[in-house]
Amino acid sequence: MAKSLREYIIPFIALKQGSYVYDFEIGDAFFEGLDYSIIHKGDVKVDLILEKKETMLIGHFTIDGLVTTNCDRCTDPVEVEVEGEYQLIYKFGTEPSDDETLVIIHPDSYELDVSSDIYELITVSLPTRSIHDEGECNEEMMEKLSEYLLNPEDEDFDDEDFDDDDESAFDDEDGNDDNDDDDGDTDPRWDVLKNLN
Repeated sequence: MAKSLREYIIPFIALKQGSYVYDFEIGDAFFEGLDYSIIHKGDVKVDLILEKKETMLIGHFTIDGLVTTNCDRCTDPVEVEVEGEYQLIYKFGTEPSDDETLVIIHPDSYELDVSSDIYELITVSLPTRSIHDEGECNEEMMEKLSEYLLNPEDEDFDDEDFDDDDESAFDDEDGNDDNDDDDGDTDPRWDVLKNLN
């Protein structure tokens, strides 16, 4: 573990039942100590209220600050705001959990490393699209991208504009499937395939 991340280890075994407050100042060194981080730099304040109960720990995280990640449009660095409130439950056990808010810790554990949880919560706090303000994107990159856009005038083309589950996109004005002929006849090759059952 990187030396810079050791401050995020909480030795909970010595804590009595009750609530404890921890404040973390997340800077560039935090993200530099992580492999494959999508965040390059940051200045984030994380407040953690940790409740120790008999069989579990409950963490209440509050995140607020700025981070630098890649622009989703031109891929150059862009500074974006992150903020949010989250709750994680740390429960003792050995079976993995599918619940994203439930963190399983081994029964023999005596300390809690919250660095990975803090990183994940910061990434979850990123906006849906991290992009520069209008006109601030890398012009050279935008020119190259425009050569490959379906509609060069629409730089903000989004996959959400086309819903794969919306079958009506393939229907004609009368609501009929375009794959069928107007007179109701089907391609004889399809009829042969249907009879192969």
